[in-house]
Amino acid sequence: MPRILTGLQPTGLLHIGNYFGAIEPMVSLQAEGNENFLFIVDYHAITVPQDPKKLREHMLFAAAVYLAAGIDPARTTLFQQSRVPAHTELAWILDCHAYMGEMERMTQFKDKAKGKGESVSVGLFVYPILMAADILLYDIAAVPVGVDQKQHVELARDLAERFNRLYGQTFTVPEPKIRARGARVMGLDDPLKKMSKSASSPKNYISLLDDEETIRKKIMSAVTDAGTTIAYDEARPGLANLLTIFSLVTQRDVASVEADYAGKGYADFKRGLAEAVIAFLRPIQTKIREYQKDEIELKRILDTGALRASELAEQKMKVVRERIGVTL
Repeated sequence: MPRILTGLQPTGLLHIGNYFGAIEPMVSLQAEGNENFLFIVDYHAITVPQDPKKLREHMLFAAAVYLAAGIDPARTTLFQQSRVPAHTELAWILDCHAYMGEMERMTQFKDKAKGKGESVSVGLFVYPILMAADILLYDIAAVPVGVDQKQHVELARDLAERFNRLYGQTFTVPEPKIRARGARVMGLDDPLKKMSKSASSPKNYISLLDDEETIRKKIMSAVTDAGTTIAYDEARPGLANLLTIFSLVTQRDVASVEADYAGKGYADFKRGLAEAVIAFLRPIQTKIREYQKDEIELKRILDTGALRASELAEQKMKVVRERIGVTL
């Protein structure tokens, strides 16, 4: 039974791009009977300054979102990254086997470090190695990621193969698993850039907790393109993005949505999209709020997941320590 892993940074803002890019695929994979690992990557989050109180709140919120989306702790190991010390132990060992050149080629670091000069943290530079440790620790076969994270899985593959060559077969070499549709939901205000939690304007994204009126305003103000027909065309990225979102929230193919709006204009289309998004998010929002009422249960679920993850991680680390020669 293949092992699948994914993680999201704890934040008070999770949007529909996060949902369709990472959370929903894990729910689907869970139904397929894989051995799934879903974790809250709190150590990745601190590559930029965090308010400790808010970070704790955000971790519980992330757990509530996962559960509300359909993650079943009986079938998916749900845990907090920092509760399993082996993640950082393996990251250090992999640090010592990674090359500066390959780290400097990481495009996400270049994007996030732009304009920050020498104030960029070392953690931001090496966090792809921690991500590789997250994956390799559990002999993960496939990692559901967005297109922008594919390079990080490729680094994990390179490090696994390098380690295996040096010390013998130790790690499973993972494959990136990119969904055919919805892997990259673009910003409502800029359809050429991915929807982002850190966007300068809230008009960029639809939060999982946005109220109905906010959703309507954001959709109605979303960037579209020249033309009058409602038809998917990559040369019209604004409309293509909105059609993709419509398709995702209604679980219909794009052609079916196009047919509904044949002969109609952008206003009708956007109003329909707004109502579809509202209908999609309403039950999820209700469940999130229900889970948030019981912090004790959320912590219990995360504690149980951490124990399971720790057992497996320690088994792997015993092998790794033996291979590199630090076991006496």
